[in-house]
Amino acid sequence: MTATLYSGARRYGEETVDVLVDGETIAAIGEPGTLDVPADAERIDATGLVLLPGLVDLHTHLRQPGFESSETVLTGTRAAARGGFTTVFAMANTQPVQDTAGVVEAVEALGREAGYADVQPIGAVTVGLEGERLSELGAMASSRARVRVFSDDGKCVFDPLIMRRALEYVKTFGGVVAQHAQDPRLTEGAQMNEGALSAELGLGGWPGVAETSIIARDVLLAEHVSSRLHVCHVSKRESVEIVRWAKDRGIDVTAEVAPHHLILTEELVRGFDARFKVNPPLRTADDVEALRDALADGTIDIVATDHAPHPVDAKETEWDRAAMGMVGLESALRIVDTTMVAPVRLTWRDVARVLSETPARIGSADWAGRPLDAGEPADLVFYEPGDTREFTTDDLSGKSINSPFLGRELPGRVVHTVHRGTPTLRDGVLADPRAVAEAARFRTARSEDVRGA
Repeated sequence: MTATLYSGARRYGEETVDVLVDGETIAAIGEPGTLDVPADAERIDATGLVLLPGLVDLHTHLRQPGFESSETVLTGTRAAARGGFTTVFAMANTQPVQDTAGVVEAVEALGREAGYADVQPIGAVTVGLEGERLSELGAMASSRARVRVFSDDGKCVFDPLIMRRALEYVKTFGGVVAQHAQDPRLTEGAQMNEGALSAELGLGGWPGVAETSIIARDVLLAEHVSSRLHVCHVSKRESVEIVRWAKDRGIDVTAEVAPHHLILTEELVRGFDARFKVNPPLRTADDVEALRDALADGTIDIVATDHAPHPVDAKETEWDRAAMGMVGLESALRIVDTTMVAPVRLTWRDVARVLSETPARIGSADWAGRPLDAGEPADLVFYEPGDTREFTTDDLSGKSINSPFLGRELPGRVVHTVHRGTPTLRDGVLADPRAVAEAARFRTARSEDVRGA
């Protein structure tokens, strides 16, 4: 038997407990000093740390296959572990595109091999992300990868007939379509949020209506065919209002907000620093406030990172040539802390809901986002809220460093991450889960030898 005792953690930020992990399972949780702990259990002091279920990201770009210069499944899941994530949903815009059973199975296998987090592939809605023909939705759903989320993220499923057919098809196996809400005709040449500032800077504007018009269309389509719709990276106040209206009407729609849209505004574009170039773009302070309100009142269901790594040369260039996207796995929990927990808009139990439980439910990841109780999977994150410190490249564990938070003071830190009972981050330092598991097997074998003698 292998066991680890994490002592003195604050479950959901509330009562102080000891946590006994045995193998891949939480063996027991109880008041400090009350558990029956094996004499040879490894003991880790978690005093003052907030214990949450392992975080789940419904929107991660791992780039592999095809764009390994930006990220790989291994490096991306190392970044996930650094940020407290134990399950990530890998977006389909790879090369080849994740539009067949073979490709999604290969990505899922790469995640198992890496061992830092469960990797659940997202299937493309259309072949090659070209928006013309539905991809092999059924084959991906019945594959070993068991795909339940489908998205052409990075591109909008613009044809309403294709979108309707996709919504109808995924109903047959309980799937969901996650839409990148962007009318491509309204955003041709767009470089930033459309408004007075884009006019002042002479940059092409990305109007909010390009997002809201697609959301409005799609919630009506979802209602018409009685299917599930998920809206990616909501960024506008008007989009929030449409999602709220749809929910009040009983339409089965969920929505996400990215951490950067909870804190950053278009004013950062003034410096033409391409770290702040993202799709959808940074919006106004009024939009940021609306997004925070919507996350607090449940109109927006989850926080999803939209982790989008790029090599240095794709960002350190002229603004109009630079790639859109930001890395976000390592900073997400700290951004939610500073924007939502510190101002008492969410409790830590709410954080578990928006960063673990609900994204797992939306993605049909039955193994993830589970309660912190005995008998549940040991996917855990231990977070230390507290003093702020500068976010630097030392905080990043993926291949790319295009974080918009470099140089910014952020609170707290992820101290330990445990994936299926194996530490992947210990005292803020990444641990190779394969080596840890092998060591545990060795200890178990030696213990059996001693008992047998």
